[in-house]
Amino acid sequence: MAIGFAAAVTLGLQFVLTARFRRLSAPFGIDIVYYFHRYMAVFAFLLLLGHWLLLRLVYPESLGAADPREAPLHLSAGRAALLCFALLVLSSIWRKQLRIAYEPWRVMHVLLSVAGLTLAVVHLQGVGNYSHLPGQALFWQIFLVLWIMLIIYVRVIKPARMLRRPYRVDRVRRETGSACTLVLQPQGHDGLRFAPGQFAWLTLRASPFAFREHPFSIASSATTSGQLEFTIKALGDFTATLPNIRAGELAYLDGPYGAFSIDRVEADAFVLIAGGVGIAPIASMLRTIAERGDRRAVLLVYANRHRDGIILREELESLRARLDLRIVHVLQEPQSLPGAEAGLISRELLARVLPQQRKALQCFVCGPTPMLRVAEQALHALGVPMRQVHSEIFDLV
Repeated sequence: MAIGFAAAVTLGLQFVLTARFRRLSAPFGIDIVYYFHRYMAVFAFLLLLGHWLLLRLVYPESLGAADPREAPLHLSAGRAALLCFALLVLSSIWRKQLRIAYEPWRVMHVLLSVAGLTLAVVHLQGVGNYSHLPGQALFWQIFLVLWIMLIIYVRVIKPARMLRRPYRVDRVRRETGSACTLVLQPQGHDGLRFAPGQFAWLTLRASPFAFREHPFSIASSATTSGQLEFTIKALGDFTATLPNIRAGELAYLDGPYGAFSIDRVEADAFVLIAGGVGIAPIASMLRTIAERGDRRAVLLVYANRHRDGIILREELESLRARLDLRIVHVLQEPQSLPGAEAGLISRELLARVLPQQRKALQCFVCGPTPMLRVAEQALHALGVPMRQVHSEIFDLV
């Protein structure tokens, strides 16, 4: 019984973690909150599975008939809830291996989670143990009301607010490396105030009420009023369509989010490490530093396969004149760019290029997960305190 109650409450709390409350996520970054949600959801499912297994092994008579035509409604609801959460967890962990597209998965994820928790509450109320006494009954009533209010806020109130603050596509600019920059202008409002390095959920060619939002880093300077830029690489079905977006189309944003920002730390110098399109939030930082006239030393270590894959290469070079900026390109095909480092980001490479006073550095890393992990471990091994290494998890979903 205790395991079953713990599973129900923990599953209900997952809706809070994914509701994108800024005050909740601000200390950690919403990418960390989402990863915590993944682990907690698996933990809650294991509790639910343990609840069922204990009954099956120790009290099989309490489960009744397996046939839903013969079993009481609340027992069938419990089995259906277990099935919903099993499908939810499996489809989330192995979404890419199962080749489930992001947008259908989002719809399935929401429907399975709402259906699963609803069935779990039906099961809990039908069994009646520890839920019919006045105190316990009041707790579950409040739990249910708050859960319903949370769903209304996330799926109705928040999209309605976004609908009243639209953006219009100003232009789509082609970049190198199969990337493009989407330039948005606010319509009828002042736009988004953000810190350099933060990101937002973007909805295009759909209503904010649809399940068609995608997270992207803001690449523009935080000092620019109104206009926003998102530099995005074609890595999937949705991102491949971005070059076809036309000026004048509407867009909607939910943001800003994230704790990955130079504005959150005090530093005499910065080390920025990027891989591929991980340059987007780094570009926001560099542009902001330039607009502010900040002369603190900046080292950019930027990894790509070859020269043609270096996104924003010409602008990065032009920023040298406005910043105390050193750029180290790391290419798997270094012959395409004279002076580039060969191979991948590694401890040995960082040992050569990092300043000697490493304990005072603030380091920001964004890129594919393997690169991110290697860079984190290398920086730690080279004497940079881990509290001064800030990573943006590249793949939220």
